[in-house]
Amino acid sequence: MPVVDEAGARRRLDPAHWDFFAGGAGDERTLGANVEAFGRRRIVPRVLRGTGERDLRTGLLGCELTMPVLIAPTAFHRLAHPDGEVATARAAAAAGTVLVVSMAATQPVGEIATTGALLWFQLYPQPDREFTTTVVRRAEAAGCRALVVTVDSPVFGRRERDLRNGFLDLPSGLACENMRDADGRIRDIVMDEGLSWDSIAWLRSRTHLPIVLKGVLHPADARLAVEHGVDALIVSNHGGRQLDGAIASLDALPAVVEAVGGRLPVLLDGGVRRGTDVLVALALGATAVLVGRPVIWGLTTGGADGVRSVLEGLRTELDRALALAGAARPTELGADLVAVPRG
Repeated sequence: MPVVDEAGARRRLDPAHWDFFAGGAGDERTLGANVEAFGRRRIVPRVLRGTGERDLRTGLLGCELTMPVLIAPTAFHRLAHPDGEVATARAAAAAGTVLVVSMAATQPVGEIATTGALLWFQLYPQPDREFTTTVVRRAEAAGCRALVVTVDSPVFGRRERDLRNGFLDLPSGLACENMRDADGRIRDIVMDEGLSWDSIAWLRSRTHLPIVLKGVLHPADARLAVEHGVDALIVSNHGGRQLDGAIASLDALPAVVEAVGGRLPVLLDGGVRRGTDVLVALALGATAVLVGRPVIWGLTTGGADGVRSVLEGLRTELDRALALAGAARPTELGADLVAVPRG
């Protein structure tokens, strides 16, 4: 039985909101490729390894996680459930993992932090650097443990489902609460066409928090990230929502891992649906993975309990997959356990 009730979520959501969460850019080739990339891989298990009880605990940027699965930043949780990001955070706290709070969250990061969850904050650096600093200070004050800078979005991707539905703004009563300025006015999120390595250097000068770059696919950019003192990378194509035709995250992962050479953690986002997918990503060099849409489907169908069910389902499946592959902990996994059959 799948760890998430996607069909149930679709039945509950307004069709336009379903399309917002489920859709991608253009013809959605990259959206499909993220899942298909895992479908092409096969696990080559080891036997007689005496693994005994497994240990999924993972340390990451000073955070101790009970498993190598984080919640990816996704916008507008109150479209999925009235309790919104607070419900998602409660599930993250109960599961012992990190929620990456979206800059486009429908509840303020300070309120989300009252759940006691481990939080990172996702940031689109704004052309208005003074306002960007205000948002960063807000995340710091809420106790966020890292900034996840989305670097694959100098402009918005063309999301044709949203255009067909005319879904261009939130319904009345909902807002991107982390975009409030000092006067309480909600600003629009502006994509910065001038975003560059200088922007990352500027951000480093404004915060003590670890900086994670989300949206790296090319190994040359991974090497530059190391040179610029970035703390971690997330191999991601934005869930297929930005550049349609971009490489699947899993296909990009090995070259990025090789380029980094163990000098900083590499995470993966995109296409993870099962515990066996987590195992494959870890075996190919990821320190951990992030899940996005499955969390939204769980939130839609069951609020905090629904999200917790998704996370615990992934935990159970990963634990069993580790045992069957002959490993006691994620660090024992290697690329020799993954094959791509010919034909």
